[in-house]
Amino acid sequence: MVNKKIKLVQRAVPAPKDSEDAIQCLLRQLILEEKISMIHGNAFFHTAAVERLGIPELKMSDGPMGVRQEFPDDSWIPVGYSDDYVTYNPSNSALAATWNPDRARESGRVLGEEARGRGKDVILAPGINIKRDPLCGRNFEYMSEDPCLIETLAVPFIQGVQESDVAACVKHFAANNQETDRLWVDTVVDERTLQEIYYPAFRAAVQKGQSLSLMNAYNKLNGAHCSENRELLDHVLREKWEYDGVVISDWGSVHTTREAANASIDVEMSVTTDFDQYFFAEPLRQAVEKGEVSEEEIDRKVENILRLMFRLKMLGPGAQNRKAGKYNSEEHRRAVRQTAEEAIVLLKNEQRILPITEDRVKLRYEDRTAQADAAAQAPRKCRIAVIGQNAVRFHAAGGGSAEIKAFYEVSPLMGLKKALGGNVEIAYAEGYYIPQEKASDEINWQAASLERQIMDGVAFEGTKEEQKSRREEILERRRRLREEACALAAQADEVIFVGGLNHDYDQEGRDRTDMRLPYGQDELIEALLDVKPDMIVVMVAGSPVEMPWRSRAKALVWCYYSGMETGTALAEILLGQVNPSARLPETFPVAYHDTVTAKNGEFGKEGSVEYREGIFVGYRYYEKEGIRPAFPFGFGLSYTQFSIDHVRVLSQAGLSSSETERNEDDIAVTICADVTNTGALEGAEVIQCYVADCACSVERPVKELRAYQKVFLRPGETKSVSLKLPYRAFAFYDVEEEAFVVEPGDFRLYVGSSSEHCPACVDVEIA
Repeated sequence: MVNKKIKLVQRAVPAPKDSEDAIQCLLRQLILEEKISMIHGNAFFHTAAVERLGIPELKMSDGPMGVRQEFPDDSWIPVGYSDDYVTYNPSNSALAATWNPDRARESGRVLGEEARGRGKDVILAPGINIKRDPLCGRNFEYMSEDPCLIETLAVPFIQGVQESDVAACVKHFAANNQETDRLWVDTVVDERTLQEIYYPAFRAAVQKGQSLSLMNAYNKLNGAHCSENRELLDHVLREKWEYDGVVISDWGSVHTTREAANASIDVEMSVTTDFDQYFFAEPLRQAVEKGEVSEEEIDRKVENILRLMFRLKMLGPGAQNRKAGKYNSEEHRRAVRQTAEEAIVLLKNEQRILPITEDRVKLRYEDRTAQADAAAQAPRKCRIAVIGQNAVRFHAAGGGSAEIKAFYEVSPLMGLKKALGGNVEIAYAEGYYIPQEKASDEINWQAASLERQIMDGVAFEGTKEEQKSRREEILERRRRLREEACALAAQADEVIFVGGLNHDYDQEGRDRTDMRLPYGQDELIEALLDVKPDMIVVMVAGSPVEMPWRSRAKALVWCYYSGMETGTALAEILLGQVNPSARLPETFPVAYHDTVTAKNGEFGKEGSVEYREGIFVGYRYYEKEGIRPAFPFGFGLSYTQFSIDHVRVLSQAGLSSSETERNEDDIAVTICADVTNTGALEGAEVIQCYVADCACSVERPVKELRAYQKVFLRPGETKSVSLKLPYRAFAFYDVEEEAFVVEPGDFRLYVGSSSEHCPACVDVEIA
């Protein structure tokens, strides 16, 4: 048993300089009614201005994949003009699959420039909640199951956004991991789990990324709504993390006046048009008069808003130099395409079916031509059969608040056609049928988003006979489309199936009910593999799905929603013009019953959800229980091969015998490894370092990701890669100490290409 703990302390992060004297001068001139007008929505996406003092309104917009279309102040019917089409960025899931902080910063820069170009002050992104369960409807908006990976991508993303004098608004704080009963569900999470799993990315976002604003979550956390949770907002965010930015409510997440106003939330936004009756509007004025809320509390909120405005150059001498931004630029489209190229994961490639090389297509074309000439017929082009609705479906305009009006979107079918040209015949078949949901009486889903209801998955309405007739009709259509697809596949030289999910399933406000592919796709894929065993399977989705045909598919490609250039990037990957370099940012279980949330039954419930698994989320759980996933965290293939050799310790900091504290960011150990491209193509490997505590007084994961680096290599090239591990890489949260601590002793550092494949290791001692 160890007898000493090294307590980790945090080095103070200096706040950006601003005009505090000017803030106080403005504050003294504001009357109560004007202050209140600044801290609640005066429209769906902006607060009120105080024109007599030159204080502008604060303009906000969704969202994570692009700046949302314009709405009137008091209606969810879009304005409908043609000037709010924007660049469609890859989803956060796609961005995380790049494992590339440079791509994260560039993605943030694109979003920030576009937001500023559209005249916005705050862009409601990024979403950085932990992917606790694969059925969460908003997982496509989030990055990963691992806090280390999220932190290393969220920080540069935020910095990229804020280069354009626009505030990032990191969300949703905190433990927002399901959509079912999302406004009222109480997530019950122990302190160690919060500190090790659910807080770290947010802490890094506000301290290292210096995110100028933050959005509270809808849910309750340990009994109190996040909008009025004093422990979360006052103690953790404001006191411990010393945050002086603006806290904005999620739209409709405030439920009280007194409790919320006395907590550290600054701006209330909602989805209803009774702006003067928001909790932070007329009810707040009355609460001040009754003495339930002090005017000093309101002053603190206004101070934070004014500070934000000075930092964004909305006020003060810097206003003349505020950046203008731009949107729909060629530069942005190039950046989106490059991110998409690094976001597509190659999961299987038996017999090197991929890529579909130009030589392979040419040979089949020539073979067809020779056959046709011998028969005195016109030459027939090489035929590629593309099957599946996701080959032609657009995804930009769905998913909830992530929806945008894309300037354009390249579908997979279009990407292949424009890449191959006219000498290759590409034939398309739907393959499966997607029933259309009954049109809602609501004009916009957001107008009804505050209703407390269960999405029970009922697909049809009407009498039992009408429902039966509708089901039979759908089954018949699917049978016919399946037969047509199989007939086309039988005639083709190459077959590519493009299926997966869409924003009927990856959607805000609704969780999935299972991990199975919808629309009868599994049956279709099995039938197509009977006809064409070497068929290439492409899955487009925002969350893992069960793949019962996985062992039969020889080539399998995973594509998150990767933005306006998805089809272009996918074609480049399939045709070998780009070497895949993406890695999974989450574990893909074989079946849903393998997940920890299925085991403990604590997901998708109404009322209260207890996080019984504690810190054992994602790969931490699968490794603890010895459950083999379909594809492990960090996994991804390439068209070339790599080796990782000569792992060694470059340097290690020493500790004096009397030392009891260390700065958490001080480097404890630096290791180095040689990475070699042993294949014939240029490519990129992601070298991953996991830390295991060999002996500890508390239960810890088998190993945890603590560092990584993406390395681009020419054929035969070797690079020595250094990975720096700070003291916090070896720490756990000690509940009694109320701090992260390191217990001196032996640690093993695993180095490899995924959580499951770490063939190299080195031992170090913190002593």
